[in-house]
Amino acid sequence: MNVAGRVAALLAALLMAACAVVPKTPVAGVTLSGRLAVHVDGVDGGAARSMNAAFELQGDPQAGHLNLSTPLGNVVAQARWSPGSVVLVTSKGEERFADLNALTHEVLGESLPVAALFDWLQGRPWPGAASVATAAPAAPGFEQLGWVVSLAGFDDALVAARRERPPVVTLRAKLDRP
Repeated sequence: MNVAGRVAALLAALLMAACAVVPKTPVAGVTLSGRLAVHVDGVDGGAARSMNAAFELQGDPQAGHLNLSTPLGNVVAQARWSPGSVVLVTSKGEERFADLNALTHEVLGESLPVAALFDWLQGRPWPGAASVATAAPAAPGFEQLGWVVSLAGFDDALVAARRERPPVVTLRAKLDRP
């Protein structure tokens, strides 16, 4: 199936799953929630891919879950992971993956550094890889894993990350604050 067909199938599945309810599994660790937008630029004339959803990220890079929900709060997809197990649950059932990178690559066509997101969304580099602070006049933030993480809007609960290597991937998160 071509890229446009895969994206259309994913969007159709998300729309059909709008009424599905995936039970939450309590996990120790941090809990972060808000709105998430991911955009993958098209390459060589291919279509760009985008996803917007409410999210709840709970746990840590070793064990946790990521729920993606509609604006009405219905969970349309849940990724769960623990040592040796990564599962995506949708209205179509469960699908297993080798790791979180394989899961995000299958869903978006590009891997996202989910393990690093726990720290990035808290305004700090992930301790699992080297990082470099961005220098003026760039926005405050850091570079890590081939991504530039901007913390310019962090006081307003906004975090943005961009991978410049083609295809360019942009991730934006607006966090809920208590």
